Amino acid sequence: MSRLVGKVLVAQGGGPTPVINQSIVGVALEARKFSQVTSIYGAVHGVRGIIEENFVDLTRETTHNLQQVADTPSSGLLSTRDKPDEEYCARMFKVMQAHDIRYFFYVGGNDSSDTVRIVNEQAKAANYELRAIHIPKTIDNDLMENDHCPGFGSAACYVAQAFMGVNLDNRALQGVYVGVVMGRHAGFLTASSSLARKYVDDGPHLIYVPERHFIVENFLADVDRVYKKHGLCTIAVSEGISDADGVPMISRLMGEERDSHGNLQLSGTGALGDLLVQEIKKGLGIKRVRSDTFGYLQRCFMGVRSERDAHEAREVGEKAVQYAMWDNVDGSVVIRRPVLNYSVDYELVPLEAVAGKTRHMPDDFINAEGNGVTEAFHHYCRPLLGSALPESHRLRAPSVPKILHK
Repeated sequence: MSRLVGKVLVAQGGGPTPVINQSIVGVALEARKFSQVTSIYGAVHGVRGIIEENFVDLTRETTHNLQQVADTPSSGLLSTRDKPDEEYCARMFKVMQAHDIRYFFYVGGNDSSDTVRIVNEQAKAANYELRAIHIPKTIDNDLMENDHCPGFGSAACYVAQAFMGVNLDNRALQGVYVGVVMGRHAGFLTASSSLARKYVDDGPHLIYVPERHFIVENFLADVDRVYKKHGLCTIAVSEGISDADGVPMISRLMGEERDSHGNLQLSGTGALGDLLVQEIKKGLGIKRVRSDTFGYLQRCFMGVRSERDAHEAREVGEKAVQYAMWDNVDGSVVIRRPVLNYSVDYELVPLEAVAGKTRHMPDDFINAEGNGVTEAFHHYCRPLLGSALPESHRLRAPSVPKILHK
């Protein structure tokens, strides 16, 4: 089989992650090893950068700086929320032809994989030789076919440690705390809030994910029970929780505000947390109730990263290049976990298996009451965080006998 000679184009789409640059650098460094590659371009601002021919020549970037960028969170090539349709992809393909792009690597979630699918089909229809590979990334951990997704482990580290700190704060002054975590359709990231619990009464005491209907009356009963037992209650909530009719809870406060992908706007606002705070105050009469929306912090917090996540993000970029160069195939790189303890392997699956689909938390990861997670989830998720989380400690000094208040 003759080698396909031409340029490499790599781009990023959707939300940034703590380790997405590892994948970009993995592509750039691995592609340098193949003589059929004439140049390696990076598209600035993802697919929009392709339309606008806004490229940088990664062939001329130093290896040292690429390594430094790999260890930096967020999107080194910048990103976009554009969701290309057939006409948009046709314009992208025209640019690729003009620049003799023969290898296209797109790092992103399920919308990004669908973009790769469309461009790949257009190249085939035009009899233009193009290898198109989707490289997985998403902190939501919701890509089909994957055991887990690059970006999730590091974001889970942040969420777990954030709730460790929140739990200590809430224990000091006591009250009810609601933390709203990213997750439109899948609750993996919200569930990771439970990984830093050490003592039996540590929070989060309640966890609510999109895979279960959110019923306000049940929620208030849960909070009331925990608050009466501990004198406080720490709660983790996915931004995408919906009622029994499938209506997002956030829409009780906001209208049909949608993002550029047509999705209901969930993050970037504290409305859901405010709604739940008011429900608790009104329904239970508890005065000290607070909420936070984690927002962008969980995506790119500097200094909180799973080394295992970083290594795997690098490898999916490298494997994408190897599949394209050695095997001359298209598809989506996926991560498998073939052993019971922990190890990963990589496979290439058809783009159609991932494109436009959403993976949800398995039923056995969520407790029967729908307000917490199980040990099965902990067994699945703990290895993804890599090195051990920090521990909190409590004073163990004995109490002094009371004299006036016996």
